[in-house]
Amino acid sequence: MKRTFLNFKLLTLITIGLMTACSSDDPNETVGPEPDPDDSRWITIAGAKMGDAPGDGNGGTLIYAVSSKAAKDPNMSIEPFENGFIAPSNRTARLQSSEDGNTIYNISYAGDTGGNYTKYTVEGGQTFTPTGSEVSIAPYVGTAPRWIKLFDGDQTGAAVYVSTENEFDEDDNYTRTDATIGVVTLDLVNSSIKEFQEHSVALSAEEEANGYYISRIDMPVLNAAGDKLYIGARLSKVDPATAESDSDYEILGSKTIVLDYPSLLNPSVITSTVGHGNTNGYRSINAFLLDGSVYQANQSDPEGSHILKIGADNQYDDAYVFNLDDALGIEDAYILAWRPAENGKAVIAYRHSGSAEGVAGAQGFFALADLNAKTAQKIDAIPYDADFYLFQYQGFVVDGTDIYLTQGAVGQNGNIYVVDTETGDVTKGAELVNVVGSHFIGVF
Repeated sequence: MKRTFLNFKLLTLITIGLMTACSSDDPNETVGPEPDPDDSRWITIAGAKMGDAPGDGNGGTLIYAVSSKAAKDPNMSIEPFENGFIAPSNRTARLQSSEDGNTIYNISYAGDTGGNYTKYTVEGGQTFTPTGSEVSIAPYVGTAPRWIKLFDGDQTGAAVYVSTENEFDEDDNYTRTDATIGVVTLDLVNSSIKEFQEHSVALSAEEEANGYYISRIDMPVLNAAGDKLYIGARLSKVDPATAESDSDYEILGSKTIVLDYPSLLNPSVITSTVGHGNTNGYRSINAFLLDGSVYQANQSDPEGSHILKIGADNQYDDAYVFNLDDALGIEDAYILAWRPAENGKAVIAYRHSGSAEGVAGAQGFFALADLNAKTAQKIDAIPYDADFYLFQYQGFVVDGTDIYLTQGAVGQNGNIYVVDTETGDVTKGAELVNVVGSHFIGVF
């Protein structure tokens, strides 16, 4: 018997963490989850609705919250697309959650409300109660901002943008491409702007003369000392002879922009000799602080994605080599999203050269990795499908050594899975009911 979570508008939430049992003759009875503060927390499931094509996620984002007990229960059936709360956003919302799961933060992406920051108290089901004031970061970083919540106790968010312009000498010869970055920090508690700075960020003279420039930035993260902000970067290139875009070029060492924090001043660029390719990620957090160092994934590496390490000296630790191709015995690994627990074990969403081409893109997989041992193994307990699309995946929940994730091919039902990173055991949890063309983008 499955229990189905329905509309919560008429529901009075029951107190302190018990799930109302459904009657045997009414499988659709409405239930009201509330997490026990001693052993449960909210798990917010996010789904991206189809816009024009299956898996594009452009039809908006819906969220629905259940207790972690319910999330682990395979007898539960959850329908985010039918009963969920519509997170304000013209396209896929950029969501973050508090460390305890009780608050959801959202910045709308694109459209008339693009760049609007809102905060919600999670109350179960489709009930997300606005709290605090709205604030727009659009004047600082535009209506389609890349933003992330810093790991500073739910105090600060950081959003970034970059604009580029080719420069020429007096004889109209190309000299370099200027990359101007903007960085704004947002007080998540008081819903206010903390700091904003713009900088022209240069590469080496040789790299710029060859047409390289920073074309996209994302995924800021604080160092352990709390005095430096790292920002992931993607490089692009023009042909210096023509100033036209060049798509066939040598991939340089992975780079990260470093700023003083909280002033956001004194930009510099550090370069890895281990990994090559981009460090800006896409929609999921791409760099994490762990045991005094920052661990960062890279993408589009010719040798397959790496997990890179930035040490306490604010430089890449090139003695740390963790290549996902080598660890998994695959080729062209591409880390789509990932999340470590405090024990140094991580769940990684990835694709590779053997991925099937599904309705929305390349098939995705999950692996369990050990950052200290630099090993990884595909999680076989999770079912895979050619249409299991993880490129837009956003969120994992870490609860102790457990990591929660969502599984479900585009347009197909799936489940929540919980990975015990210490033992490797995998629990199949609640069913996730899908609708045509849509997909699940994680938990928060």
